[in-house]
Amino acid sequence: MVSHSSGGPHDAPQPAPGPGSASSAGALPRSALLALWLRAARLGDDDGTARLVRAVERDDEPHVVSGALGDVRLADLAGAWAGDAREVVALAPVPGDVSGVPPEAAARATDAGECVVVTTSSGSWALVPEVTEFGSDLEPGHLVTWHVTQVGPWSARVLGAVGSLPEAERDLRTALLLATRALDELDVARWRDDAAGAIADLRAGGAPTWQLPPGVPPRAVQVLVQAVRLRAIVDLATADDGGAVNLWQADQRSTALREVDRASRHAVGAATFWTATA
Repeated sequence: MVSHSSGGPHDAPQPAPGPGSASSAGALPRSALLALWLRAARLGDDDGTARLVRAVERDDEPHVVSGALGDVRLADLAGAWAGDAREVVALAPVPGDVSGVPPEAAARATDAGECVVVTTSSGSWALVPEVTEFGSDLEPGHLVTWHVTQVGPWSARVLGAVGSLPEAERDLRTALLLATRALDELDVARWRDDAAGAIADLRAGGAPTWQLPPGVPPRAVQVLVQAVRLRAIVDLATADDGGAVNLWQADQRSTALREVDRASRHAVGAATFWTATA
């Protein structure tokens, strides 16, 4: 049995915020990182697997895997799948929009807000991370267990749900206009001092610090940057109705922000979807 080693005393573990939360603003979801590394061409050596694990685990405790493939470390599974991924995608479902997630894993993936779906020579699998926080605000830690479920064919469903990369780019351009208008109407700098600086940083952008594998198309990286940034803005903007004068205004803004979030989540899928050409 795989044990979770903390490397220190734990406070009571708590479920972690979702990948689109303000506390994780600017962070690429673990599922997206894992999908991008699984698609990388050069994972057939020990160093390639080690780089995958470092990129996905970041500052977490060592990730473990549980479920249909047994109880192993993520490092062991990555080594077994080195060079064997045939199709892969990361998805970000929410209640009411499972975004192409295979039905066998939809409930757990929706609870987590993310998952990886991958096809290898041994079958198709959905991996859903369960993240538990421990420690303090000054010294936070995360325990991560990837729950694996065997699934049926999935790529056609995903393409129909999230669309292509050019479609994601178009939808994100529209979403950016909606988000900017909603933020201006909400006047977040006035009604939430703590949010003003965060939103200014998100709008300013900047190069991401993600550990991406070589060979990820720049176009896909740009879509991911925009999608993650917009999801973080939505999270901040929906924390309060701000300067809404009445319920109708609040509802209109919520509808617009939900559309921004939908476009951003689907863009993560479009940017990480990959099928081997040979």
